[in-house]
Amino acid sequence: MRILLLGGNGQLGTALQDRLPALGEVVVATRAECDLSQPSGVAAFVQSVKPDVIVNAAAYTAVDLAETEAEQAHAANGESAGELGGAAKDLNALLLHYSTDYVFDGNGERPYLEDDPVSPANAYGASKLAGEQAIRDSGCRHLILRTAWVYGPTGKNFFLTILRLAAEREELGIVGDQTGCPTSTLWLAEATASILSGPASLDETLQATVHAVCAGQCSWFDFASAIVDGAKVRGETFACRKIKPITTADYPTPAARPAYSVLDTTRLREMFGITPLSWRDALDEVLDRKFGPSPA
Repeated sequence: MRILLLGGNGQLGTALQDRLPALGEVVVATRAECDLSQPSGVAAFVQSVKPDVIVNAAAYTAVDLAETEAEQAHAANGESAGELGGAAKDLNALLLHYSTDYVFDGNGERPYLEDDPVSPANAYGASKLAGEQAIRDSGCRHLILRTAWVYGPTGKNFFLTILRLAAEREELGIVGDQTGCPTSTLWLAEATASILSGPASLDETLQATVHAVCAGQCSWFDFASAIVDGAKVRGETFACRKIKPITTADYPTPAARPAYSVLDTTRLREMFGITPLSWRDALDEVLDRKFGPSPA
């Protein structure tokens, strides 16, 4: 299997670089080699690599900035996804693409199913939804994995931000009225490798959208508290003495966030036999990678 990994130096791409080589030859491309903000060059680059599988871990992910850079977000997340789909179709390659819980408006009260109506509440979510549709319209073999609240031991993410802020401030106010599924890059890379090592990579009819998130749900406040508590158990010390929940209204942002964006993973289990790791166990793995294991 010849795998083209796009976004190789991002937080998810870094984790995928640890897992994908066991499956075959991996060609790693960063923005320098394939810039999704320039859709016109994407297909030609893919054609030059001639992969059997394209794993697209690259994206425009600046959620708030996308409100004023909607065209840039759409180019990278929407148009370039369509270019990848077209190239995959021409090569009869499988395109594995990551999307987001932000395709939903967040007004639901039970975990979202893959076929539930979509209605993004912000420009970033709209750009990712455009990418999903462009891939479907291309007619290529594809698997769209919708994930959420992605974090890991490297890159820029909520996990690392909380560790930094806890070291700097005595008190943190973290949003407590938004609920989702924190998903570690380590688990997501493992799930991706498991999918590609199975019959999916050879399925000539595969065209599916599947939710891939860690199990359970929590608020950003719950997540932040677990991050700091877990780091303390592993010997880290912080200036922070208190983490308090605040409301979304207390912390206004340019982009609206879904109040509830928990994703149902039944299809992931049924199609690929993957049972998601709980978000707390996944967090422990990331904390162990960052700081070493906690004392027994």
